[in-house]
Amino acid sequence: MRITVVGRGRVGGGLARLWTDAGHTVTALGRDGGDATGADAVLVAVPGRAIAEALGRVSGLSGRTTIDATNIYRERDGSFPSLSHQIKSIVGGPTAKSFSTVFATTYERIPAQRVGPSALFACDPEARGITEQLIRDAGLDPVLIGDLDPGARLLEDSSGLTRAIAAHMGPFFTRYAPPGEL
Repeated sequence: MRITVVGRGRVGGGLARLWTDAGHTVTALGRDGGDATGADAVLVAVPGRAIAEALGRVSGLSGRTTIDATNIYRERDGSFPSLSHQIKSIVGGPTAKSFSTVFATTYERIPAQRVGPSALFACDPEARGITEQLIRDAGLDPVLIGDLDPGARLLEDSSGLTRAIAAHMGPFFTRYAPPGEL
């Protein structure tokens, strides 16, 4: 799969490495932007407040399947119910929200886990297959929480709880599974 990653920080850079190791062709774009023409999927991994500016520097985005890995640390643009909806308004293609519940500082430790950690995601139905595949190819277990609306907002709003837990135990993995699967 051809993947364009917008953002070269810990999240974007870390996922780009995991996907390259899994055999995907990954193009990582930084502050100067670039071209996403031909990408099968686009990952947006920039600060929430920088979405419009970052995507404004990328050509070839129209209609692409997009995965939003942003987190909310300040108030979101009130024009949209979630950061994912803001991204979808710019790109116009099927959109998913994922990777925002997995600490980037733990990416290199994913393969050593006895059971694959979970990555929660919400998505438009058309984005589900690609999103699940890329979650698995990053070494994680995809857990669908529902459609983009209201799921993306639920994931964003959970970031405060995640940060509160991490303040006491440091970065951590989560695992969601039916009884008997652990």
